[in-house]
Amino acid sequence: MDGSGQGAAIDRRVKHFGAVRAIDGMSLAAESGNEEEYPIMLVVHHLGKSQSERIVWLCEELGIPYDLKVYDRDKVTRLAPPEYKKLHPIGAAPVIHDGDTCIAESGAIVDYIIAKYGNGRLTLKPEHPDFAQFLYWLHFANGTFQPATGRNMILNRLELPTDNPVVTAMRDRLALALGSLEERLKANQFLAGTAFTTADIMVVFTLTTMRLFYAYDLKPYPAILAYLQRIGARPAYQRAMAKGDPDMTPPLT
Repeated sequence: MDGSGQGAAIDRRVKHFGAVRAIDGMSLAAESGNEEEYPIMLVVHHLGKSQSERIVWLCEELGIPYDLKVYDRDKVTRLAPPEYKKLHPIGAAPVIHDGDTCIAESGAIVDYIIAKYGNGRLTLKPEHPDFAQFLYWLHFANGTFQPATGRNMILNRLELPTDNPVVTAMRDRLALALGSLEERLKANQFLAGTAFTTADIMVVFTLTTMRLFYAYDLKPYPAILAYLQRIGARPAYQRAMAKGDPDMTPPLT
């Protein structure tokens, strides 16, 4: 389960506290031998099989020190346990603590970590020719794609007739989102173009883990499937999934 990335050795100590699994990641501090030089302030609270996988993955891509606490979903409701809901008033994943600062919402957390610890990595500057595309796909993730998938999940659980106009509209909305991704990835290695960015980190959850909650077929989208193979080959993605959800095989096909 140990891994290394960006030249950073990972020393992981796992403790069990009921539904919570705490993993102390020492990365840069362990490598330098000077924990005072690289104080670990960042705590990532990861709810199993949730959007918080984005934050674990981001930390691994950046190679920054962080403590990972993993919370198991309720076996009956599949919702977050009470101790997770107490972390933030919104009561949903993800949540991080950085010293005295507590933040929820994966998009906000990604922006926060990039601004504070990214040193210009995994993002594009305004003068970059693909800057507008980077911003679009970064916000497409939770502005269009995840809501469309979530609405289809809820409608599917209601077992409405397949010709129900709301069901039809939401199904078409998801197909439109997937079609947009397919066209983008036919011509580009990553969503922002040639560079892997936080736009990819934001979008991949809905293409993969979200399909455990609402199954949809990616066979009609060969460019998306090829893209997911590129994502799955990234060492940081592999480490993040192994640490956050070791019992799950990421659905990359």
